[in-house]
Amino acid sequence: MTNLDSMALQRSFWNQWNASTREHTFQDVSQRQTEVVCGWLEGLHRNDLDIIDAGCGTGWLCPKLLSFGHVTGTDLSDEVLARAQQREPSVKYIAGDFFALDLEEASFDVVVTLELLSHVADQAALMRKFARMLRPGGHLMLANQNRTVVERYNTVSPPADGQLRRWVNEAELRNLLQVDFDVLKLFSVTPRANRGLMRIVNSYKLNKLIRAIIGEQLEYLKERWGLGWTLMALARRRAPRCSPLTSLDLE
Repeated sequence: MTNLDSMALQRSFWNQWNASTREHTFQDVSQRQTEVVCGWLEGLHRNDLDIIDAGCGTGWLCPKLLSFGHVTGTDLSDEVLARAQQREPSVKYIAGDFFALDLEEASFDVVVTLELLSHVADQAALMRKFARMLRPGGHLMLANQNRTVVERYNTVSPPADGQLRRWVNEAELRNLLQVDFDVLKLFSVTPRANRGLMRIVNSYKLNKLIRAIIGEQLEYLKERWGLGWTLMALARRRAPRCSPLTSLDLE
């Protein structure tokens, strides 16, 4: 299979997957990722940022980013992005293979990327492109499946045709980031399990009842223990001198 054939197969898969799974639903995993990313953006204390959402899927997050500046969304799913552009003309949506897109280097203050890393063949090259796209001192805000939790505590269907899948654990993600970035935060969110004892510990119904009684404290504790389905990373592109973005409030 040629690279063009592979990319066409991936495009077909993601157009179908996004249309059936993400275009009309909003899951708790996405909600928690949104809370974290928007919290980080609020810490920058700016509303004029140039932001790109790399691997934006249906473009569901992009409208929420507009209050922080100018937003570009990219994804392989061309059919889905065409509909996203009609829904939200204030966002600039660009469809295509992220590696092949003609994006100007050092043109963004923030790269947001949710669950793209697992679906590319060359993860190190993806990190290098993120770094090149950012201005000195710019921030990368990344979410990706937590390999430890997914493999140890969950049963997941095998990848379909056109779906690349390579999860990473916390150490692997940190190693990928540290080549070009200073890692400011790295933690897990959204505890989830569907097999073994953890299926009971992370029962959705049980956790919903506990949250109703005592709030989110137990959920946050499990996140700190590394039991979250998602790894969230905040990293800053290394720069030889101070950047305006180093004023991020990390408390």
